[in-house]
Amino acid sequence: MKLSRLIWPVLLLFCLGACLDELELDTLGEEEQTAALVVEAVLTNEMITQKVYLSRSSLRLDLETDTVYNPYIPLGSRPIDSVDMEGGATVRVLGDNGTEYGFTEGDDGIYLSNQPFALEMGVGYTLDITTSDGREYASDPLTVEGTSQLTNVYAERAISDSGAEGVAIYVDSQPQQGNTEFYRYTFEETYKIVSPFWAGSDFVLTDYDPCALPVPTYNLEVVPKEVENRVCYNTVSSTIIEQLSTAGNPESKVSKHMVRFIGKDNFIISERYSILVQQQVQSADAYSFYETLKSFSQSDNIFSQIQPGALYANVHRKDGTNENVLGYVEAVGVSDRRLFFNFEDFFPDEELPAFPFDCFLQSVPESHPSYCIQEPVSNPCPQSIIERVNIGTISYFSGYDENLVPYASCPGPYIFVQRICGDCTLLGSNVKPDFWID
Repeated sequence: MKLSRLIWPVLLLFCLGACLDELELDTLGEEEQTAALVVEAVLTNEMITQKVYLSRSSLRLDLETDTVYNPYIPLGSRPIDSVDMEGGATVRVLGDNGTEYGFTEGDDGIYLSNQPFALEMGVGYTLDITTSDGREYASDPLTVEGTSQLTNVYAERAISDSGAEGVAIYVDSQPQQGNTEFYRYTFEETYKIVSPFWAGSDFVLTDYDPCALPVPTYNLEVVPKEVENRVCYNTVSSTIIEQLSTAGNPESKVSKHMVRFIGKDNFIISERYSILVQQQVQSADAYSFYETLKSFSQSDNIFSQIQPGALYANVHRKDGTNENVLGYVEAVGVSDRRLFFNFEDFFPDEELPAFPFDCFLQSVPESHPSYCIQEPVSNPCPQSIIERVNIGTISYFSGYDENLVPYASCPGPYIFVQRICGDCTLLGSNVKPDFWID
């Protein structure tokens, strides 16, 4: 991830010239010092609240906070704090049939349509933007090229090209109307998480004073849990660019196209797994744009493949001013389907994939020497229970049992685990999704 975030500053410099020259910051003009506007939107033919993302490409190359804009991560899937979001803009979608849809800013830089709407085939649309400083921008004309219905999303046990065993997820689709030669696939996968060392009780620490003399004062209780943290669910959006062209196929039919491969040892299929696949019918220009991004992000030599002007952004200044505007806006016809499966559906009687964190039972003394003792006492034991409970790093498992922790060097009255092994809310939400089917 760090390497991919380094690509963007290089690309930006290439776009400013055919070679890299050392520049003094105080020699740059005002326009060159202004971070470029980034416009991202996938407007669809489904009746939904449409979204537009506005941000600024960062001029910072900050390896500590990792804030450089990364154009190779698909729309909406990157962390919001990884770029400078652009607030205070006026955003509209205008149709050549007289329709107009206004947008209101929700979270910083994320603009939501004031009411759900769907793009219509045969209508041309323009995304119109006025930034807070009064600059006006417009997209190239956008049209929904065609529609194609996903007829099946299914999984099969398979072997990857690299020889790994796992589960392949395929799609079939049938064209409905318009031009359906170019497709992009995105997905959201949701998986069930079960805490491997869950217990129905947990530690509660109150009145803790680690500096009290002669020993720390505190009240440590083991009480029933008030929050369900044994079973959770995590949803992750795809961050890959998966496209398909059926150009040359007179039917434009999609048959057994693989959109996802999950290795057999991947934790996300340990319990129950679901994937929502969305098929987007694209224009030829949008397909070309994403193929270029894909070639950049997957190139073995990220420098040799980047050429000036290789990435075309379809948003520009309305007054004709020559300004670098980044990102892409497209209109697509969409279709989606959801699939569920369990690990045993494909690997019956086989061991589940391992939990992604090293979990083991531990026992240490309950307390520790005072932090403020005049002459510090040597303490050969690990950090005490009350110290760990105070900073929230452990979960209660049981009372002490030598059979469970036979090698504990400084056993105490309780057995515990690292919190992530006993509390699934560190990995997901304990609220079951509305769509979930057990």
